[in-house]
Amino acid sequence: MTSESAFIDKLRAFATHPAARGLTDDAATLTHAGRTIVLTHDTIVENVHFLPGDPPEDIGWKLAVANLSDLAAKGAKPIASLMAYSLSGDGDWDARFAAGLGEALTRYGCPLIGGDTVRVPEGSARHFGMTAIGEAEFVPGRDGASPGDDLWVSGTLGDAGAGLAIAKGELEGPKELLQAYRRPVPQLELGQKLAPLVSAMMDVSDGLLIDAGRMAEASNVAIAIESIDVPLSSAFVGVRGDTREASIEAATAGDDYELLFAAPPRSRRQIETVAEGLDAHIQCVGLVEAGKGLSLQEGGRPLPLPETLGWEH
Repeated sequence: MTSESAFIDKLRAFATHPAARGLTDDAATLTHAGRTIVLTHDTIVENVHFLPGDPPEDIGWKLAVANLSDLAAKGAKPIASLMAYSLSGDGDWDARFAAGLGEALTRYGCPLIGGDTVRVPEGSARHFGMTAIGEAEFVPGRDGASPGDDLWVSGTLGDAGAGLAIAKGELEGPKELLQAYRRPVPQLELGQKLAPLVSAMMDVSDGLLIDAGRMAEASNVAIAIESIDVPLSSAFVGVRGDTREASIEAATAGDDYELLFAAPPRSRRQIETVAEGLDAHIQCVGLVEAGKGLSLQEGGRPLPLPETLGWEH
């Protein structure tokens, strides 16, 4: 089976336009008439990104947010979107999906301007794609982290992973965890305000550890994550605990749609001021170092990396 990273490697040979950013980033960028346009595309698939029993409204919402989160990671303000939709043959299901999609796109100012529909054979897994378009003044890549930078993450991690376990019937827990899985929130305003202050930024969609490793690879640096500093919500701690194992679970679960960013120490106070102004939680979780690769530590002592760092499709 071809992995996601191996397939992308094959595409790089002809993705040579500067806008592609070497296919190492959350989004592409085009400059036109003095404006920087940011474009991203995400696909979600039944039994991969959502469960067959998830409410259609929440699936529509999640399709929008998966794309909007990529715009947030580039400091972009949404402009418009296009969608590819597989008709289910169930008119009520389709209407509910559209309602959730429309709710998200309206809330975050990203109007739908076109796309395509296709009717799929009965029993096929549902799948949907969206292209989101935004505009930005500062567009931080994944590849700008430098030795000595602090590594930060917004929000708390692991809530959506616990919410997925609740949706599967594997765990009992509060509704806020299920909400984190079904109704994630894109950090658009935070991303826009952080963009001029950071050296690298991306969203955490596949898990903190795997995404930090991707930033390290793109930036040709090493990144050390401190497990004690992985931010956990009280709801997550209530069902998973606050052990080392719980922190690692939170750092590998994915579906968080938070921002991961590297910034020089001189920017700390400005970053904290931005977060305070938006009432956003941010946490320094590691350090960028000279070298290559990802490492994990607990109280400064090395820890072995888990076998699975996060989601890789």
